[in-house]
Amino acid sequence: MADGEDRYRRGERRTTAEPLTASWRLDPEQLAQRPDLPRNRHRRRRPGWRAYVLPALIIVTFLVVLNTAQPTGDGTRATTPPGVTTSTTPVVTEGSAAPVVPTTGTAVLPPGPAVPQVGAGTWHIVPGNGPVVGKGKRVYRYQVAVEDGIDPAVYGGDDAFAAAVQATLSDPRSWIAAGTIRLQRVAADYPHPDFVISLTTPGTDHRPDLCGHLIGFEASCWQPHAHRVIINLARWVRGALAFDGDLGLYRQYAINHEVGHVFGNEHVGCVTNGGLAPVMMQQTFGVSDDYVHDLNRVDPTNAARVPRDGKVCRPNAWPYPQA
Repeated sequence: MADGEDRYRRGERRTTAEPLTASWRLDPEQLAQRPDLPRNRHRRRRPGWRAYVLPALIIVTFLVVLNTAQPTGDGTRATTPPGVTTSTTPVVTEGSAAPVVPTTGTAVLPPGPAVPQVGAGTWHIVPGNGPVVGKGKRVYRYQVAVEDGIDPAVYGGDDAFAAAVQATLSDPRSWIAAGTIRLQRVAADYPHPDFVISLTTPGTDHRPDLCGHLIGFEASCWQPHAHRVIINLARWVRGALAFDGDLGLYRQYAINHEVGHVFGNEHVGCVTNGGLAPVMMQQTFGVSDDYVHDLNRVDPTNAARVPRDGKVCRPNAWPYPQA
């Protein structure tokens, strides 16, 4: 047999040049000799389109079901209604809840001149004394002091501060109007005054052993263990928004309010809607019961004293305003 001539004829003996091949098609003579073989085994079947499409459809269906059954943030199951498309980026989003505690409003320090934040942390007594005022049996003697290290130009000087304190407490509308106490300003050489009214920088005022800074707004206070009334320098210079710019009225209020604590008076709320605020209301923060109550939520004792009743008063500096 010549090279290339019928070299690969089926049924013939393979020559050395024949490649290794597998015969999947039987000749009719061979097929007749093997009646046990199915007549369609002689054809090699190729997988049809269903073999590729059906598994893909099964996988896609599984992923869709899994995606629509994922838990939402509240632990429930979310399903997508027919005809509604979903997206990883929402069209609109839920807003955050606004905080309830007021951070703005009448408690904010009004704008005004710059105030030094820290002094020396010690005080000096302003020289001077005054007569006994009032008609009561008990005499309370007080001194006036200013923190060391403050530029006098910021607050008008020691004498001006002391004069304002003495004039306020000697006024017939002040605490002496009760007819049960008398007051007297005394000098530095008086050994044991009942209290000292002290002009103090905010940084010293915020000390935990003095006023602290629990509510977060500038305020004055009475510190009984030190027998010291703390008048906040920032408030003395810039006042309070509830007083609508009347700095003189605010200063009289601040003195009367803090000295009222010396006599055992606690904070109260507005009594008559639209009327004058009690001097023991925290008017430095505002004259609205709701607002003052909300500020005092950090101090349950004060919050209980001021009901959230919707009443709003007018600013007032005097414990006996009609006297």
